[in-house]
Amino acid sequence: MMTATDMQRHDWTLDEINALFALPFNDLLFQAQQVHRAHFDANAVQVSTLLSIKTGACPEDCKYCPQSGHYNTQLEKEKLLEIEKVIEQAKAAKEAGASRFCMGAAWRSPRDKDLLLVEEMVRQVKAVGLETCMTLGMVDGEQASRLATAGLDYYNHNLDTSPEFYGEIITTRTYSDRLETLSNVRDAGMKVCSGGILGMGEDARDRSALLQQLAKLSPHPESVPINMLVKVPGTPLENVEDLDPIEFIRAIAVARIMMPQSHVRLSAGREQMNESTQALAFLAGANSIFYGDKLLTTGNPQVDRDRALFSKLGLHPEKRETCESEDVQATRLAQQAQQQAHAERVAELAVDASV
Repeated sequence: MMTATDMQRHDWTLDEINALFALPFNDLLFQAQQVHRAHFDANAVQVSTLLSIKTGACPEDCKYCPQSGHYNTQLEKEKLLEIEKVIEQAKAAKEAGASRFCMGAAWRSPRDKDLLLVEEMVRQVKAVGLETCMTLGMVDGEQASRLATAGLDYYNHNLDTSPEFYGEIITTRTYSDRLETLSNVRDAGMKVCSGGILGMGEDARDRSALLQQLAKLSPHPESVPINMLVKVPGTPLENVEDLDPIEFIRAIAVARIMMPQSHVRLSAGREQMNESTQALAFLAGANSIFYGDKLLTTGNPQVDRDRALFSKLGLHPEKRETCESEDVQATRLAQQAQQQAHAERVAELAVDASV
């Protein structure tokens, strides 16, 4: 049995993971709490805000996604947001208590002219005093390096499910494609945000195998979003059977035990969860949420509701250090000349940035 002082392991077997899932519920949560308290303030929750900077018409066929161009979900296609609008949202997120600002674009992979604009968004959001995260689809080594140079802190690229079940959900991108993107992100020096979606019709073995794949990453992802499927009319999964909430909480607890130093994010699906289910998730080791009205295109509990729940449970937003060290400051100042070189090009592209 894993103890509270154990650190990162990357060699979890499926038998070990299945054994954790099979523990009596109280024993599983007790073990997860021990691990959680060994590495985190048990009552602190990292708060992020997610903004869709480019919506709809994605060429991928992910069966859960309303942004896929393969399905009719009545979602209007939108161009890349103007930088000024993104910064307005970032400032509002900081005022609402967020410490990280996440930006998502419905691309298979960013084009060069789009990446120039995204780099500028990263620089300006960081100037607001927030951590930055992007999810832009697949990125190669050069693209990852450019994002890292711009100052991007986290890159999100979910594995979604187990390797065995993956083909039932997505056919336009392989599992190895996803792992390659995560490797490029890590090699570029950025932090990794990667998790999965539960309730897509997978079985218990798939949930174990997903967590096994995430724990194999070395180091573990700094952020592990555990999503409950949001069933959107028009997608192939709109009528899939609901996952038992207790099984979802078990997955949170097992993720906490297997990846003790990662932030485990209670992510999509909170809109459908009552306060008791969310409270159990925090007890099981979840210590990160998205704050705000939307997660890209689906609903999310409003800020006032989250504040009320935090108050009821005695939770508080995690404080993040945003002050620059002298070395970081020197690096940023040295990069300002390069930023000026991008300025005219960015201004030109902002007018015609498209899908």
